[in-house]
Amino acid sequence: MDFQPLQKQLAITFNDQTILQQAFTHSSYVNEHKNRIYQDNERLEFLGDAVLELGISQYLYRKYPNRAEGELTKMRASIVCEPALVSFATDLHFDRYVLLGKGEERTGGRKRPALLADVFEAFIGALYLDQGFQEVIKFLDQYVYPKIADGAFSHALDYKSQLQELIQQNKDAVIDYDIVAENGPAHDREFVAHVRVNQEISGIGEGRTKKEAEQRAAKKALDYHKKKKSQK
Repeated sequence: MDFQPLQKQLAITFNDQTILQQAFTHSSYVNEHKNRIYQDNERLEFLGDAVLELGISQYLYRKYPNRAEGELTKMRASIVCEPALVSFATDLHFDRYVLLGKGEERTGGRKRPALLADVFEAFIGALYLDQGFQEVIKFLDQYVYPKIADGAFSHALDYKSQLQELIQQNKDAVIDYDIVAENGPAHDREFVAHVRVNQEISGIGEGRTKKEAEQRAAKKALDYHKKKKSQK
C-alpha cells in the first residue's frame, strides 16, 4: 500500500513508515500473510484510545472553563464514541488505506464502523509514537477540534430537550425562555437567561451566547424539577 497520498493530504510525513502501515493493518490481513512479517493495529488502537482521550480532555478543559466535570465527561464521551470516530475516519478517507484480508474485504469490512473507529485510534497511536503528543494535538487541532467548536457535539449537553421531556409528562405544562440581561462589552458579552415553567422561574443561567445561557438555565431547572419530583 502506498501511503504517500495520505501523508501528502494530511501534510504529515512519518519518520517510521512501518508504524504508519501497522496503523492501517487489520488482523485479517496478518492472518492471510503469515509468511511475511506484519503486525496488526490492535496494540496501536489501545494506545491511541488513551492518547485521543487525553487530547480531547485537555481541549475541553481549556475551551470550557466554567463547565462542570460531569458536563465535560458527557461531551468527551460523545466525541470519542464509535460514530464520531467513524465520521473522522471517513472524512479523511482512511477506509481507502486499510489492509484487509480477502474474506473481510468481501464482507464489506472496509466500511464497517468498528473497524474504521479502530483505525482512527490506531493512527493516533502511531502518530504519537512517531512524532510525539504535540503533533497529535496539531492533527486534532486541524481535523477534530474545529468540529467541537462548531457545536457538532453539543447534543451531549442538550439540557433544554431533557427538560422538555421531563416537563411534558405534565401535558399542561408550558416552558418559556427569556434573556433578561446582556452584560459586558460587545467583544466579551455575557447573557443571563431565565427559564419559566408555568410562569414560575425554575432556573437561571449565564453564558457567552444566548444559547449557552439558556442551556445552563435549563440545567438548573432540570436539577430543580428532578429533586422536586423525587421528594413527592
